[in-house]
Amino acid sequence: MVVLHADDALLVLEKPAGLLAVPGRGEDKQDCLSGRAQAEWPDALVVHRLDMSTSGLVVMARGIEAQRALSRAFEQRQVHKRYLAVVAGQLANPLPDNSWNTIELPLAVDWINRPRSKVCHGSGKPSLTRWRLAEPAAQTPATHTGIGTRVELEPFTGRTHQLRVHLQALGHPIVGDALYATPAQQAMARRLLLHAVLLELPHPVTGQMLRFHSPCPF
Repeated sequence: MVVLHADDALLVLEKPAGLLAVPGRGEDKQDCLSGRAQAEWPDALVVHRLDMSTSGLVVMARGIEAQRALSRAFEQRQVHKRYLAVVAGQLANPLPDNSWNTIELPLAVDWINRPRSKVCHGSGKPSLTRWRLAEPAAQTPATHTGIGTRVELEPFTGRTHQLRVHLQALGHPIVGDALYATPAQQAMARRLLLHAVLLELPHPVTGQMLRFHSPCPF
């Protein structure tokens, strides 16, 4: 766990891949990001989560009032999140100038195959993801890698496994995804290649917009 920001109302942390965001069931699943944070800041409260296999930025509130303010900011879509991923195959952007595409497919928990989720047009909840090819930069690996295509993702909604299911539905699962990729696509990486790289949100006390960035580790 890396602490990027800490004040009397707000914590911004970097979660490593493989660490739970909150405790799970069983004694072997008690080590988690929230527990580590609460060991140093006992008033730290969960606001949102990342999947265990996803790395990157997580915000926690300090105290119930800050938690309520941050939860409202999420509900009112005042929080902006961006992810980087490597997806299987050679994905091309059909729009000019690498504009943002949308994937709008309703999602529901796949109760028979938990913890998976699935596209369900009957009972699924509205879910929207924006994507485009990752822009190569001096510190960023090439868009097309030896194992797939690097993409930027922005979830407009926050359904369980939303990015992972939407990219599977697009025909390009995230490399290393143990739930939604094929065995060959899983074997291409030792971890899920999905990282929460950018977080913008209003401070729960001052309302000032804050911006945090976490370099992609893959």
